[in-house]
Amino acid sequence: MEPRRLRLGFLLAAAAMVLAFLLPSAPGALPLSARPYVWEMSTAACLLCLVAAWRADLRAAVVGLPASVLAAAVSLLVLDDPMVAGAAGPGFWLIVIASWLSAGLCVATLASLRQVRRNRQRAIDLLVPLLFGATVFYLWEVGVRGLGVPPVLLPAPSAAAARFMSSLPTLGIDFVQTFVRGVLIGYVIGCGAGLLVATLAHRYQFLSRGLLPLGNFFAALPLVGIAPIMVMWFGFDWPSKAAVVVLVTFFPMLVNAIAGLSAASDSERDLMRSYGASHRQSLTKLHLPAALPFIFNALKINATLALIGAIVAEFFGTPTQGIGFRISTEAGRMAIDMVWAEIALAALAGMAFYGVVALAERATTFWHPSYRT
Repeated sequence: MEPRRLRLGFLLAAAAMVLAFLLPSAPGALPLSARPYVWEMSTAACLLCLVAAWRADLRAAVVGLPASVLAAAVSLLVLDDPMVAGAAGPGFWLIVIASWLSAGLCVATLASLRQVRRNRQRAIDLLVPLLFGATVFYLWEVGVRGLGVPPVLLPAPSAAAARFMSSLPTLGIDFVQTFVRGVLIGYVIGCGAGLLVATLAHRYQFLSRGLLPLGNFFAALPLVGIAPIMVMWFGFDWPSKAAVVVLVTFFPMLVNAIAGLSAASDSERDLMRSYGASHRQSLTKLHLPAALPFIFNALKINATLALIGAIVAEFFGTPTQGIGFRISTEAGRMAIDMVWAEIALAALAGMAFYGVVALAERATTFWHPSYRT
């Protein structure tokens, strides 16, 4: 990031912290200078922003990050006042702006770094999304509580997190029902069947020409139309959800695997023929290794599609457990914090599942040019 813009941004953040003490945080609320610890933390945040503006380089991000954290802590302390929550004034929002601006400048500075050591680059690649996500959740928290948004419309992240921790036994049962039984079983069957059929289609070209149009047709079918049919065929328990996952994951794997099995170059195929390799040897030594990046692309796509398919299928009939069932019933009871807890569970499960597949891809296709460069 340009030093001039970085310096201007941190100066604006420092000015916002100063103006916050001159304007009321809420009508009738205590001034910021009269609140315990607020004066000291705000002063430290302002000074750190000034130091970051003076540096205007990588060290500005190192100094600006604690400034953002201190400003965020000040805003959350002020929100504990019932006079501020739901009726926040300009002083409070200036603190929020200072925290957001400092965090944004730190994220932009770290994301623009190039030619750093490999271990530092890995730390930066991990830190940037964490900071960005923390900033989003912070703005969500102060926005909901500061504006007094009803919990029925949108609960604060802290309320959803508290409900998540207090409902761990229920969430565990829902996770086993939806993910362990429905998603994993359907994922393995769907991806395995797609890879097997793609291998046959690679061997027999008429299958490839006949299956790809059908794959496009079935991929265009609405999930809300397939799910009730699977429930009628396989019952209300997890087999119907696994069947939906099989349908959702089969054709992405089929299309990607067929493309991957055809990715070997003509010279590589000629080399295998010159060695007198059989079809089985060519498949195992050439075509499957060349198709691995395509196969893992399909596996990563299906990692999220499978979870979505299982959750949607649970809306159309399921036992009294499961993520989709819980979302549907709790939304009907206006327990929106529990709905968000289930959404968080699904998001964490999907991220973890995707991460496992990505690690497997890294360990299996380390020889690919995308990893060597």
